[in-house]
Amino acid sequence: MPENLTEILLRQVNTFKPGNIISGKIVDLASDYVLIDIGYKTEGFIPRNEFKDFENLEPGQEIRVMLESLEPAESGLIVLSKEKADLVLNWDRVESAYKDGLKIRGKILTPVKGGFRVDIGIMAFLPASQADLKPIADPKTFVNQVFEFKVIKLDRMRNNIVVSRREILEEEERRNKLVALEKIEIGQVVKGTVRNIVDYGIFVDIGDLTGLVHINDLSWSRITHPSQVVAVGDQIEVKILKVNAEKAEVALGIKQTGDNPWESIEGKYPVGSRIQGKVVNLTDYGAFIKLEDGVEGLLHISELSWTIKVKTPSEILAMGDTVEIQVIALEPEKQKISFSMKALEANPWETITEKYPVGTIVKGKVYNLTHYGAFVELEKGIEGLLHIKDLDWIKVKHPSEIIKKGDKFNVVVLEVDPEKKRIALGRKQLLPQPPESEIEEKEEEAADKKKTKTAEAQQPEETEE
Repeated sequence: MPENLTEILLRQVNTFKPGNIISGKIVDLASDYVLIDIGYKTEGFIPRNEFKDFENLEPGQEIRVMLESLEPAESGLIVLSKEKADLVLNWDRVESAYKDGLKIRGKILTPVKGGFRVDIGIMAFLPASQADLKPIADPKTFVNQVFEFKVIKLDRMRNNIVVSRREILEEEERRNKLVALEKIEIGQVVKGTVRNIVDYGIFVDIGDLTGLVHINDLSWSRITHPSQVVAVGDQIEVKILKVNAEKAEVALGIKQTGDNPWESIEGKYPVGSRIQGKVVNLTDYGAFIKLEDGVEGLLHISELSWTIKVKTPSEILAMGDTVEIQVIALEPEKQKISFSMKALEANPWETITEKYPVGTIVKGKVYNLTHYGAFVELEKGIEGLLHIKDLDWIKVKHPSEIIKKGDKFNVVVLEVDPEKKRIALGRKQLLPQPPESEIEEKEEEAADKKKTKTAEAQQPEETEE
C-alpha cells in the first residue's frame, strides 16, 4: 500500500536529524571539499582531507555520510562528515563481527608496548602473543602487512578493541590437520622431519601433522635417550601406528619401518647354541649382551662361573668385551633371551664325589676365617668348611687361636653335598687324640692365659707424678 504524504514527510524529518547516517551522491569535487547531494533542500559538503582515497572519487558516486547540522554554513551548504560516518559504520561492522565470530581484515601499523596498533577501520590492539603461532623474533617484519583477525575483546564505551591473528591461524591449523588425518592410514610409511626431542620420544612433522615417536618405537636396540638415534632436523621415514581423530594425535614408529629381528630369533639363536656377543651394559645383577642390532639378552651374574664367587659382573667383564656364551632361554614374544658363560664348561660339582670321596686326605689353603670355622680352598673355585669343632681336639673360641689365613695343611673330607655345593672338612681327625686329662689341662691353661690378657688390658696406664 503506497505511503501517504504525511508518512513520507515524517520519514524525511526523521532521516534529516543531526547525527544520523544517510546516503548521498557526489555532485562535484572541488580543490578542498566534496559537494554532496543528500536529497535535502540544500546540498552538503565534506572537507577533502576526510577522504583517504580522494583520487578515486567520481561525480555520481554514492557514499554514506553523517549529517552534522541542518544549519547552513557561511557557504550556504549544510555540514556533513565522512570520517564520523565511517567511524560509526566501522564500529557497527566490528561489533557485528565480534558477536558472530566472523573474521575481519586489518593492517598492522606500528609496534607498541606489548603488541601492535592495527587499522581495521578503527584502531585496535593486537597483543604480541596473538600475532602468530610462534614467538615473534622481529616485530618490524609485521608492519604494513594486511591480515585477517578475530575480535576477541570489545568495549565500545571505552573505545577499546583487541584482535587476534593467532586464533585464525589455529583454526586453519585444525582444519588442515583434519584434512591431513583423513588422508593417512594406519600402516602407511611416510617421510617426516624431526621437530623436537624429549626424554620420552621425538616429535616428527609429517606435512600438516605432528606425530610422536615414543622412545620404545625408535629402535629395536636398547637405548636410554632418543638423541642416540636421531637429531633435530633429521629427515626420516616413519610408520603410522595409531590415529586419534578427535584429539588430532598420531602415534608413529621408526623401528616398525624395518623387519623385527625377534621374528626370526628362534632360527638364528636356538636354545643351546654357542654364540658370541658384545657387552653393552653392566648392572649389579648381570650383563646385557648384544648379538645384533635390536637383539640383546641378559647374562645373569649366577651364570658367569661354576666356581668363582662373583660379587659384581664388572669383576670379570668390561663394557665392549666380546664374550662367548650359550643360549639357555628364549621368549621371542617377550623379546627376551638369556645367556650363560658357565654352561660352556663342565660343572665340577657333578664329579665332586668322585674326586673327593669321604675319607680323602687333601692339602688345602685357608681362604677365610669366621667365628664358626675356616673356609679351605682345595682347588681353584672349590672350597670346603672346616668347622671349629673339627679344627682341633682342644676346644677354642675362635679359629684364629690355632690357624691363620693363608696357612696350608692337610684335611680330611668328612661329607660332600654336590646339590648344595658343600664339602665338610676335618683337621683334628688327622691329629693324634690326646688323653682326656691332657685336653682339660690345655684348655684350662688357655683359659687362664685369656683371663690374664683381659686383666692386663683393663689395667690403667701408670703416669709419672
